[in-house]
Amino acid sequence: MGMLLEIKDLSTYFNTEYGVVKAVDRVDLAIDEGDTLGVVGESGCGKTVLALSIMRLIPSPPGKIVSGSVVFNRVDLLKLDNGNMRRIRGKDISMVFQEPMTSLNPVLRIGDQITEIIRLHMGLGRREAVNRAMEMLSLVGMPSPETIVRNYPHQLSGGMRQRVMIAMALCCSPKLMLADEPTTALDVTIQAQILELIGKLKKDTGAAVILITHDLGVIAEAAEHVAVMYTGQVVEYASVESLFSRPLHPYTVGLMESIPKIDAAGGRDEYLKVIPGMVPSLHNLPQGCTFQDRCPHTMQICREEEPQLKEHLPGHKVHCWLY
Repeated sequence: MGMLLEIKDLSTYFNTEYGVVKAVDRVDLAIDEGDTLGVVGESGCGKTVLALSIMRLIPSPPGKIVSGSVVFNRVDLLKLDNGNMRRIRGKDISMVFQEPMTSLNPVLRIGDQITEIIRLHMGLGRREAVNRAMEMLSLVGMPSPETIVRNYPHQLSGGMRQRVMIAMALCCSPKLMLADEPTTALDVTIQAQILELIGKLKKDTGAAVILITHDLGVIAEAAEHVAVMYTGQVVEYASVESLFSRPLHPYTVGLMESIPKIDAAGGRDEYLKVIPGMVPSLHNLPQGCTFQDRCPHTMQICREEEPQLKEHLPGHKVHCWLY
C-alpha cells in the first residue's frame, strides 16, 4: 500500500473580534491507501476544522488556511483552483458530516440528493443515477431503497439518515472518506452497526478512512492508527495497539483514565478520573506547552518553550518535554 494523503505543517486560523484563533496549528499527518486513521480529542480541539481544511471547505472570511500542504495522490490540494477542487471533492474525497439532519437538504427527496452527486461526477443519465442510488442505499443496509429514494430526510430516523450520508459519500467510489463523528447522538446498537458498516465498506471498496471522534472506544474498534489532538495540534500519534498499551502524552493518559472500567465481577473498578482545569482559550494560548496548566508533570521548560512532535518509540510520536 502506498501513501494516499500527506499533510505537512497545516495551519488554519480564524480572525475573530477577540483575536486570531489557531484552530489547526502546524499539523503533520499521513494516511496510507486502505488505512483507517482515527483523530481523537475533546470538543474544540480542531478535529472538524482539520477535515474541512482537507476538503477546502473553510468559510473565508473569517477562516483561512495560512500555511502547509495537503498532498492527495501526489497533488497538493491547496494549490488547485476551485474548479479542479470541486471535481475531486465528492468523487475522490468524500465526507460524512457530523449531523445528517443539517447536512441533508430538508426540501429535497433522498433520491434527488444522491443522484445529483452521481450525475455530476459520473455523468450518468437520470434513470441510471436512480438505479445507482438505490444500489448504494441497499449496500449500506437500508430496507426498501425504492421507497427511501422518495422520502424526505425528516421521514427517516437518525440512524437511517446517517446511512444515507454514508451512501452519498460512497456513491462515486472515493479513495478517501472523512467521517466526522459518524456515531454521535445515536444509540449504542446503531453506533455498532454504523462502525461495522464503515469497516465493511472500507474492506469492500479499498477506501481509506479518517475517522473523527471524541470516543476512544470507537477508535479502538475501528482504526489502525490514531492522532490525538489538543488545542489545534497533534500531541501524540501512534498505532492503536501502541497508543492503548503505552500512552505517552499526559493528555492521552488523562483521556484513558477517564474511560469507565469494569472489574472481573462486573462492578465498577474505580471512580472516574477527570483532567483538571479547562482547555485554554485558542485566541490567548500560553507560552510553551498548551497543556501546562492541566498537566501533573509540568516543568519550567514547559512554560518557556513549546515541544516538538518527535518519535519516541518506533512509529510512536509525542509532543511533550517528558520525552
